[in-house]
Amino acid sequence: MTDRSRRVRHPGAGRLRQLRASTAIVLAASVLAPIVLAPGFLATAARADEGMWTMDNLPVKQLQQRYGFTPSAEWITRVTQASARLTLGCSASFVSADGLVMTNHHCANECLAELSPKGQNWFQDGYKAGAQTTEPKCPAMELDRLDTISDVTATMAKALAGQQGAAYSSAQKAAEANIQKGCVAGDPTDWRCDVVTLYHGGRTALYRYKRYQDVRLVMAPDQNAAFFGGDPDNFNFPRYDLDMTFLRAYENGHPAKVTYFPFDPTGPKDGELVFTSGNPGSTSREEPVAQLQLTRDLELPIVYGYLSTLDGLLWEYGRQGAAQTQDAQDLLFGVENSLKVYTGWLQTLADPAMMAAKLKSEDDLKAWIDADPTRKAAYGDPWTTLEGSIVKERAQYVRYAMLEGSRQPFGFMGDLFGYAKTLVRAAAERAKPDAQRLSAYHDANLPALQASLQSTAPVHADLDETLMAFSLTRLRQALGADDATVRLALGKDSPDERAKALVSGTRLADPAARMALWNGGQAAIDASTDPMIVLARSIEPTARALRDEWDNNIESVQRQTSEAIAKARFARDGANTYPDATFTQRLSFGVVKGWDENGKQVPAFTTFAGLYDRATGSDPFKLAQAWIDAKPHLDLSTKFDFASTNDIIGGNSGSPVIDSRGHAVGLIFDGNIHSLGGDFVYDGRQNRAVAVDSAAILAALRVVYKDDALADELVRGHL
Repeated sequence: MTDRSRRVRHPGAGRLRQLRASTAIVLAASVLAPIVLAPGFLATAARADEGMWTMDNLPVKQLQQRYGFTPSAEWITRVTQASARLTLGCSASFVSADGLVMTNHHCANECLAELSPKGQNWFQDGYKAGAQTTEPKCPAMELDRLDTISDVTATMAKALAGQQGAAYSSAQKAAEANIQKGCVAGDPTDWRCDVVTLYHGGRTALYRYKRYQDVRLVMAPDQNAAFFGGDPDNFNFPRYDLDMTFLRAYENGHPAKVTYFPFDPTGPKDGELVFTSGNPGSTSREEPVAQLQLTRDLELPIVYGYLSTLDGLLWEYGRQGAAQTQDAQDLLFGVENSLKVYTGWLQTLADPAMMAAKLKSEDDLKAWIDADPTRKAAYGDPWTTLEGSIVKERAQYVRYAMLEGSRQPFGFMGDLFGYAKTLVRAAAERAKPDAQRLSAYHDANLPALQASLQSTAPVHADLDETLMAFSLTRLRQALGADDATVRLALGKDSPDERAKALVSGTRLADPAARMALWNGGQAAIDASTDPMIVLARSIEPTARALRDEWDNNIESVQRQTSEAIAKARFARDGANTYPDATFTQRLSFGVVKGWDENGKQVPAFTTFAGLYDRATGSDPFKLAQAWIDAKPHLDLSTKFDFASTNDIIGGNSGSPVIDSRGHAVGLIFDGNIHSLGGDFVYDGRQNRAVAVDSAAILAALRVVYKDDALADELVRGHL
């Protein structure tokens, strides 16, 4: 289920790959100025191209009235089945019948880094397979394609009726497990089923996905092209980024046969209606004000401070040598982008106009409830109940974040501990009936866990030791040297000494060792003397108790209050709107369009000519030699990147931009600075999505990277 209380991401999510996942969800951003909403933005929103619409509730009437476009059933089916989701936190799309997948370069950073042979750096220098027979498999990458959406609101409501606290949490887990088990129909390897809360509890849906766990690397440009302009240009426009990567989904050892978007070779026109079909990670546009204040005042400052220190640590680590730079580059990229986004969030939440508008909307709903005794009896006063859970969250948050976290705690970082925690918890959870397990350990979700544990991705021991020492130091600072769990974790050692002993003594870098513990179950975990397993095993009772307290007395209460508020809003307004983002497939619509910036019109398109004009020969405006050599052979008037009014957020990275025919005309990779507040509000006058033009993709493939085979595969589907 979607978990609002853990929406703020941190660098311990799952394994380090989960930080990269959450960084992809938090769309890479750079903050250059405070974000101030334009006056009258609420009135504008009703007229703007706002909305991240579920595929079973598209705004057909709005599209008809505003643009004269009516999506056909065939069009909707194609868009649904040609779109995809990378479970690490990005969107993607199929662009050929043979399983060719288009996404962003920054969504494949981890794959590129992990596959790079010794002495090579595919993350920095790029990669070209050249033929299907040489396409290498990305470790632990999963691609999901939406199959169906089913309404399970009544089923969940019946299961949760009259439940409170721990009983509510248990009933929720059991109901989810039963729904998921029936959905995968005994085949969790090929199918994935997620129970998703929409409208903050107003509706619950079951999303069934076709699952691809054999995803291979086809082509990626060099980092200089993919992230041209670096931080100075990040979240700005004009942009000149070729932020693309091509992957391929395989099934039974062969390229998957799929529905796909034909690839338009010319791209969109200024003012043209375009759509994005992607998986926006999370938004907070309908969250109660008290929760927004909690995010602003507690969660974000803590996470921001942690990431700021980690940023400096990784920067210093990378200065030790080329190998250290390469090992840390993906994580550093993610941390720096997260920092920029969270800075923007803090500024947005500090804007008095935005918070005043949110408060007025909330007060209007309260007044509507209070005006009728029947409504008052039906919905009560969920805001007062919510305040009580927030008091508990404030008291628990630091300890929870350090010892449990959303997937892995602040206090114990690194791939190796991430494996250990997964193995220790999985052994205990798998011994329980499926209905009593935490959701991540339901039978339907075990294939993803196993794939992660079986990953052949290298573990960088020196980096892991550095991260463990850092996190143990922060653990002691946060909880105090006399805390029982701190003493248990450190013993008589310093954080540096303890980290060295843990990393040098563990065998969890070996997939075979991990799978032996997985297959051996609780007996193997209990008997293990591996120091990382021993550490995870020793803190698990405390961490699990924190998790239970959080789930039963904070999370469940916040879910129930959110449901009551959502039901009241539904009763007043109907379901003629879109739900907050939940990392599920959504469609947004808009037009290719620039905007007015302090009286100056910003054009919608950039060109190759602008790229070469902006290049200086020095980072971050440096072009690789292949680009310098290609300049005389390129049509410099070819469009490069473009801006549109599509409503996107983190997680939309890698979304295709499609036209009214259902053809791919671009690739979303970012937004402008005005989109930073999009997690909380949308202002269509200046909020813009930024995409790579399909014309630029083809020109770069043919002229710069000499990859005619890939370019030909793309355009074949358009003919």
